[in-house]
Amino acid sequence: MKVLKEILYKVTLEKIIGNTTVVINNLHFDSRKVSLNDVFVAISGTVADGHKYIEKATFSGALVIVCEQLPDNLVNGITYVVVPDSREALAIMAANFYDNPSEDLSLVGITGTNGKTTIATLLYELVKKAGYNAGLLSTVKIMVDNTTYETHLTTPDSLTINKYLRAMVDAGADYCFMEVSSHGIDQKRTKGLRFAGGVFTNLSHDHLDYHKDFKSYRDVKKQFFDDLDKNAFALVNADDKNGIIMLQNTKATKKTYALKTIADFKGHVIESQMNGQLLRINQQEVWVKLIGRFNAYNLLAIYGTAKLLGLDSLEILQLLSALESVGGRFQYFISHSGVIAIVDYAHTPDALKNVLETINSIRSGKEELLTVIGCGGDRDAGKRPVMGKIAATLSDKVFFTSDNPRTENPETIINQMEEGVPQNMADRVMSIVNRREAIKVASKMAKKHDIILIAGKGHETYQEINGERFDFDDYKIVSEFLNPKEH
Repeated sequence: MKVLKEILYKVTLEKIIGNTTVVINNLHFDSRKVSLNDVFVAISGTVADGHKYIEKATFSGALVIVCEQLPDNLVNGITYVVVPDSREALAIMAANFYDNPSEDLSLVGITGTNGKTTIATLLYELVKKAGYNAGLLSTVKIMVDNTTYETHLTTPDSLTINKYLRAMVDAGADYCFMEVSSHGIDQKRTKGLRFAGGVFTNLSHDHLDYHKDFKSYRDVKKQFFDDLDKNAFALVNADDKNGIIMLQNTKATKKTYALKTIADFKGHVIESQMNGQLLRINQQEVWVKLIGRFNAYNLLAIYGTAKLLGLDSLEILQLLSALESVGGRFQYFISHSGVIAIVDYAHTPDALKNVLETINSIRSGKEELLTVIGCGGDRDAGKRPVMGKIAATLSDKVFFTSDNPRTENPETIINQMEEGVPQNMADRVMSIVNRREAIKVASKMAKKHDIILIAGKGHETYQEINGERFDFDDYKIVSEFLNPKEH
């Protein structure tokens, strides 16, 4: 229970009608969850406008209504708070409601197109191995020390963020590592949080169904760094031309990592094999289990972040060498018949290119690379022909199939992928709408030493079709086909 005026601290206000000394029980932006003496924040969403549900929230017992526009009929005894931006107000109120937990631990936000989950998860694991209590807010899961909670959003809503940050602080957490999506930044979910640091990975073609153009997408990411305070650090990938843009207006301490250019944390790939790679980081060598240049970048970001948080260089290198790949991120096994199967979340052109180039750089050339790939429905259609071209160009055989078609016709999605395939490579492409069938055919066609890449869904254990989620796990399914006696 909180006094209203306490949770309105730092919120930009336009008008208040009623009493701000009332005691409230809870804070909600979903009218269905409102009960007696709660606050209802009316948000204009991308699907529905919360202002339409003010009357419903009032009927359910809301004591306070926070809105951008007052309803036509005001109810006696209810306090109305008018704000210019309900999303931002909710985020700040949520932080206040949970006693600003981000101020009681070192919160690090990781943003960029690719690498967020790997960096956040492995930083969590690294500091845990170093003996610290830590939390994780990622696409895959939320961790409060050793307790796991499921999640389905890269950046949860501001109430959920602060609820779990409070749980982390109460559990004694020293650090929290959080994926910060462009949607989360744009929808003000990270407002009211104090970040100890921000990490920028890279920027490539993604989410343009939401942001409309690349500049808007980039500028939303930049906003995260603009908001960091002078006591924080901003660590960016200097090999990505957008990295320097992220640093333009930040008040935070500016740091860089890179493989190609001069940087504060400079890396070099000395040797790469299927079971790992040898890296040189700031003139010190370390063997790591994660392969590929994209993972070299991820590990540089992890090293740099850990250093900026105060960990010792040699200890960080020892801990890096023990880290394992994150589930669904270049997760592989070798079947009894000698076929290598790799499952990866690559669902953007850049990520797919990185994974395929990594595989091609470590194969002998005699084995074939078979790629199973689809594109998500109701998402950025512009990347479909681009991904189709990349898959066909860098693979020996390609199977275009369904990803999460959602409400779109999967055949339409596949047709758009086919449009990007060069004519002279059309014979290496096969289209199979049913994803399970596509994995089955690839598994049957693969010979000893061949490599099957199943891309796009990674850690996901479902397939979303026409509003329904069906059990579907790429790793389990390819395991069933390649090692049938174990299933």
